[in-house]
Amino acid sequence: MDEPAYAADEPPEVRAERDPVAVAVGNASLLGVGYLLMGRRGLFFAAGTVTVALVWTAVSVAETWCEAVLLLWWLLVVAHGWLLARGGLKRRRLGQQEPAPLAQLHPAPPGPQGPARLGQWLRALAVTVPVLLVVGLLRFDAHAIEDRVTEARESGDCVGVVTAQEDVWFGHRLVGAPQAARGDVAVEACGRLDEARAELSAGLLDADVEALGAGYAMLSALLKEPGNDKTVETALDDFLGGLPTDDACETVRITDWLRARKPGNDVLDRSSATADRTAPAALRGCGDDLLGEQQWTQARSRYRQLLDEHPDDTRTKQARSGLRKVTLGIQLDHVRELVHDTKSNATGGYCAAPAKYSGAPAYRKGSNPALFVGDDEYTEKLPDRWEAQIPEDAALIVCVGTASFGTAVETCPYRDSDSGGPTRNVTFHKIRVPVKAYELRTGKLVADRSVQIGGTSCPYFLSYYGVAPSAEYVEPSASDVRNAFSSIVNR
Repeated sequence: MDEPAYAADEPPEVRAERDPVAVAVGNASLLGVGYLLMGRRGLFFAAGTVTVALVWTAVSVAETWCEAVLLLWWLLVVAHGWLLARGGLKRRRLGQQEPAPLAQLHPAPPGPQGPARLGQWLRALAVTVPVLLVVGLLRFDAHAIEDRVTEARESGDCVGVVTAQEDVWFGHRLVGAPQAARGDVAVEACGRLDEARAELSAGLLDADVEALGAGYAMLSALLKEPGNDKTVETALDDFLGGLPTDDACETVRITDWLRARKPGNDVLDRSSATADRTAPAALRGCGDDLLGEQQWTQARSRYRQLLDEHPDDTRTKQARSGLRKVTLGIQLDHVRELVHDTKSNATGGYCAAPAKYSGAPAYRKGSNPALFVGDDEYTEKLPDRWEAQIPEDAALIVCVGTASFGTAVETCPYRDSDSGGPTRNVTFHKIRVPVKAYELRTGKLVADRSVQIGGTSCPYFLSYYGVAPSAEYVEPSASDVRNAFSSIVNR
């Protein structure tokens, strides 16, 4: 049997070939289109699966190395498709018979020609170009958004950061996960910065040092992360710009905390300088407010703090004046308490422990206003101009004791009108009143004697209860009382 032979002008059957460039372009879409053009469905599904896995990893991890791996995979499938298609051009489907002599074989065709090649290119480009165009545009937009986020962050504008990041959608995360993730980090940092701002605002509102501590701890933590310097600085400036507050004493508590804060060698240390500038006025204002509320001890503490910590400040003169007023207030309160505790017989209270009030009127020649304490039976008849109603108006504190019989003035006989009994002699005496007078400005004793009050004696009728008395007081007039106390009030 004769062996079959190819006709001299008939080429051998050749497997349908795919252009390497078309296959490479198809695979450049990362969708395995090149493999599909070659009819390699297994490779198509395998490449697609790897691509999806790598893209998902890039989106989930959002690290640059994931994009690098994805780029290597892209180069690999492009190169593999090109090489695979190029090798296919050299294959022929031959029969099972012995190969024909070399001289009878036709040369291998160079691949698809003309319209076939063009058609392959167009199909590959129809998929790959839109994919690469969309990917390129989305990545460009993702970088643009990242630039806007960075610009806003570097200017300390957290609102701008959030606004810019709001333009990110799933497409950006699919093709530019690291850029989107960096924006997310910036937004999250701004969220924590808002929490710090809230704590600092609470600290300003109520001088809550615990809130201040929490706010500064958050700012310090943010400063340890790259990119937050400007936003933290802006938040700090807003907080410090709220000083001083409307309440001077609350401002003092805040500045005290800021000055006592341990330095961190960062932008937060600027707080101390602001506290140093703000504290003097706040200390003086707080001292004045406490002085007005008669909280003497607290006011004195603030004035002394101003003098001790800011001795060169221009407000030290007012602080010294405030301290003098505080001293006077303390003295006056003490005098008031002593006067209130003085008993009606001029014992206890001021009469037992006299104290000074340096703000009292001077004890001088002439008439001196006096505050009479103790027995007031006769002092009520003194002229109003002699008497001070409150301690701060008095130059003298006069302790008036219980009256007793003084010098005898006249003895007169009396008989009971209804009995016709014997005559009884009644001796009339001046009224002796023990008096101690203290100069209020110094608390020193300036008079310690008894005054005797004169008056009329031997009235026509003498009323009494029980046994007839043998001695009686004269009946003093207002002028008699005034004359008796004149030597005490007038110097």
